[in-house]
Parts: sequence; C-alpha cells; structure tokens
Amino acid sequence: MGKDKFYIGTRGSALALCQTNRVKERLEERYPHLSFQVVTIKTTGDKITDVPLAKVGGKGLFVKEIEEALLERRIDLAVHSMKDLPGVLPPDLILGAITKREDPRDIFISRKEKYLKRLPRGARIGTSSLRRQSQLLSFRPDFIIDPLRGNLDTRIKRLETSKLDGIIVAAAGIIRMGWKDKITQYLPATTILPAIGQGALGIETRRDDAETNKLIFSLNHLETSRTVGAERAFLKRLEGGCQVPIAGFGMIEKGLLSLEGLIGSLDGKVVVRDRIEGVPEEAERMGIALAEKLLSEGGRVILEELEVTG
Repeated sequence: MGKDKFYIGTRGSALALCQTNRVKERLEERYPHLSFQVVTIKTTGDKITDVPLAKVGGKGLFVKEIEEALLERRIDLAVHSMKDLPGVLPPDLILGAITKREDPRDIFISRKEKYLKRLPRGARIGTSSLRRQSQLLSFRPDFIIDPLRGNLDTRIKRLETSKLDGIIVAAAGIIRMGWKDKITQYLPATTILPAIGQGALGIETRRDDAETNKLIFSLNHLETSRTVGAERAFLKRLEGGCQVPIAGFGMIEKGLLSLEGLIGSLDGKVVVRDRIEGVPEEAERMGIALAEKLLSEGGRVILEELEVTG
C-alpha cells in the first residue's frame, strides 16, 4: 500500500518557502487524495550571512542539511533553486524533476539611476557573486563591488542602509515574490551571463524512492531539464562553484540547443566566452564540449591562477 503523506524539505527564507509552496500547490492539484507538508530546514549557508560564499565553501552550503534529511528519510523530496545545487549530487540522490524556468536574467535595482551603464564613475554595486563581480568589472572597471549576502529582502534593504548605488540579483526570485515593480533594469546576457540553472527549480529525491519519483515526474519540464542539464554538465567538467567566476546559459530555439559559457578573472580583465549549438538530446555532451572549448581558449589559465591565489 502506498503512502498518503509526503514531506517536502526547503530552506526557510521567504523566497524558498514561496517557491516550495508553488510546487506543493501543483502536487496538491494533481494528487488531491494525497497530503503534502513543508518542512523548513536551516542550512549552513543561512547561518553564515556576513562572509562571502566563496570564502566559506560555496553553493553546497545551502543544500547539505537538506540532503542529509533526505538521506535520513526525514523528508521525501526537496525543492532547491537550481543555481544553489553543486554540479555533483550525493550518489544516493537524484534530480527527480526540474520545473519550467522563470526569467533567467539578472536584474539591476537602483536608488536613482535607471540604467547600469549610466551610473557615475566609482559607483558602488552590491553583490557577493564572483560571477557577477567579474562581468561587472569587465563591463565597467571603475565600479566598486560591495559584498552583499543575506535573503532577498535583506539585500534589497541594504540598498538603502548601506548607501549603495545599486544591487544585482536574479530576476526569477523578484518575480516569484511579486516584486517586479522594484526592478530598475533587466540585464541582457551580453552584459551579465546568468548563473548555471538560474531561474529553474530542482526537485531532489532519493534514487531508490520509486513512489516519490513517479509522483513528481509530472512536474518535469523537458526543455528546461535539457538546457539546465547542459549547463550543469559544463559546470561539472570545470569543477566550479561559487569560488570561481563561471556562467552558463542554454536555450532551445527552432529545435536546436544553443549553449553559451564564460570563465572570468576576479577583476574582469580576462574573460573567456564562447558558445556551441547542437541537438537537445545531446545536452550533456554539449556542456562538456563547451567546457573543453573554453579551457583551451584560455579558461584553464584563469582557473589555475584562481586556484593558486585561493
């Protein structure tokens, strides 16, 4: 006899709960005879808010305790922002589904100026993302980058309290929270290429939990799954995380998958960027191929220098 109640693990931030409740609602609509309960779990990344992620271990800090709860069978599934997930999952866990992607772009939120490029010389921009830092400094070397950690609402408040000229965050979170009116400018990928998986939600499950895996498969969006799969293969081959300025974004148009990737130096002076195109069915192979391409074009030197400098 099957289960009639399923436990969904998530971080406790307002955005994480908003995203998880959307997944819960979709499951309730599809399976009205079943019960779903959200379980909030405080992760190491939530506890450390005054130090850049690159200095304390990277994106895995937002999932470790949640994955432990999965492995210990305290929860049945977990909802993550795909950009928070490391390139490699524990062997007993899988991505059971990836939901349809929200707007993948980064956005600029400003106190005064409408466009990022029109900010005064020496403007202070808030972000703790090395990916954003590298591309911002490549775009405008005069910018001063201020570390900015915390939940989405905390970062928005810091725009005023820290007298920043602007902050850069992901469009998806702002849109899901219903805060589109706060957006000053959507930044094109030509200015800032998005993070791996940005805008998509991943549902993580136990590999051997056939019942839960069958339950959530209906939430999987094939196009997003393939594009994000290509991006994650790219990330995995580069063995990168929050400690390295790496970006990647895939999209499918007219039956073809276009994948663009970037490796940059911390100061933005050296940026290696390229793209490849192929069939969506070969998404993972394309991600690896693009990584090899960027490594051969100068990316390997950047990564080696970053490793040496720590």
